[in-house]
Amino acid sequence: MEINSIISKIGLGATITILVLSACKHSNPQNDFDRPNIIFILVDDLGWKDVGYMGSQFYETPNIDKLASGGMVFTNAYAACAVCSPTRASIMTGRYPARLGLTDWIHFLDPDAGIAAEKGQHPSKYVGGADRKVLCPPNPYWMDLEEITLAEALKTRGYITCHIGKWHLGPENWFPEKQGFDYNYGGTDIGQPPLYFDPYYRNNKRTGISTLPPRKEGEYLTDRETDEAVRFIKEHKDTTFFLNLWHYAVHTPIQAKQEIVEKYKSKEPDGDQKNAKYAAMIQSVDEALGKIMVTLEELNLQENTIVIFFSDNGGLVPVTSNEPLRIGKGFPYEGGIREPMIVHWPHEIEAGTVCDVPVTSVDFFPTLCRVAGIPIPDDREIDGKDIAPLFKQKGRFERDAIYWHFPHYRGQIFPYSIIREGDYKLIKRYDGKLFELFDLRNDLSETTDLSDSLPGKVEEMNTVLEQWLKETGARIPVPNPGFL
Repeated sequence: MEINSIISKIGLGATITILVLSACKHSNPQNDFDRPNIIFILVDDLGWKDVGYMGSQFYETPNIDKLASGGMVFTNAYAACAVCSPTRASIMTGRYPARLGLTDWIHFLDPDAGIAAEKGQHPSKYVGGADRKVLCPPNPYWMDLEEITLAEALKTRGYITCHIGKWHLGPENWFPEKQGFDYNYGGTDIGQPPLYFDPYYRNNKRTGISTLPPRKEGEYLTDRETDEAVRFIKEHKDTTFFLNLWHYAVHTPIQAKQEIVEKYKSKEPDGDQKNAKYAAMIQSVDEALGKIMVTLEELNLQENTIVIFFSDNGGLVPVTSNEPLRIGKGFPYEGGIREPMIVHWPHEIEAGTVCDVPVTSVDFFPTLCRVAGIPIPDDREIDGKDIAPLFKQKGRFERDAIYWHFPHYRGQIFPYSIIREGDYKLIKRYDGKLFELFDLRNDLSETTDLSDSLPGKVEEMNTVLEQWLKETGARIPVPNPGFL
């Protein structure tokens, strides 16, 4: 299937329960897995249709498109949360945010964060004002060190590990170097850079990026991240490495190199995709990928290096448009949780293949452990599924459902939980209309709520969702006795 025709298939969902792997077209390689290098590229807030191969006519992403045409594209790929920190934790651990108790972005500027860090104790008091119908569980200020991270697992197999860019999973005692990474360039508690240009700050209140010292005044942050990534690859070309390149872009503040911005100012918009600065930020991310792929080719590493391209949540509206998906970042609709995803691995994956099987960010941990020859931890529940069989067309891939849990208020967003089971998606709210039910195969834009016409389906799916919430120990909002 041609990559540029993916957009015509994006509404197709695959049945999740006991999937026969003919749902995807694959290669059938003759060689067994050989411990590969791994490069995980995560773009912050990149929308599902913010790249050319998914149909954008405004943003230009030739290198990302080339990666897609040379690997496998997943059209039903999901972040474990519609905001960043929980998804990042799910990638690192293979565990749902509900099970981790980390269900919202970490509020690193909260004055209570420092107090909690000093005590080493997460907050426990439910929160909410008189204008809220329910009280919500507090969110942690870090991802616990007791969790086994992907970096820690890969180190047991001899991998050299490096994190570059945004971390946002806790203050200094929980930085990447405390969570299994040998090198850390840019990973701190912050969720966004004060400024995208060196020295990465504009006032004394927020003093830049503590683990990425200023180097060249005016240097663009994405370029700096890329330079550090290329240097790491070259210095460790004779080892086996795991490079976690998690760009700060394209998160706010929306800032880009002016020469690229000018290019997009005169370009015809593609619907509500029209922000020239945002387009320039995406181009810089695309150029970064191009430099990394050239480096791999020059060092003859491309054949057995897995390159994963993903986003941590949906695109921010109105900065971008996720159409035909509904709304964007933070919301329970597809625009908030469905992501662009590419897995490129010439040694194992046939170029130009497309997979419609629903996958989610908790799947990366068990999959990458599998391909690296590492046993999955058996002392804790790992929620993710090994999707490597989808690469190789061997065996069967089984999953009953995918789940989300966001028990928080954020502006117009009310607390919710979600289950996707087959083509149906049920949204359960803890304030407002209790249920919304959508058939994603026939209604990708989620325009028709079927909850009133299919009450039996709602009851059936809610029973499964409730059981999952109980099994994971998910913290549920409670009635607010002070609600006016």
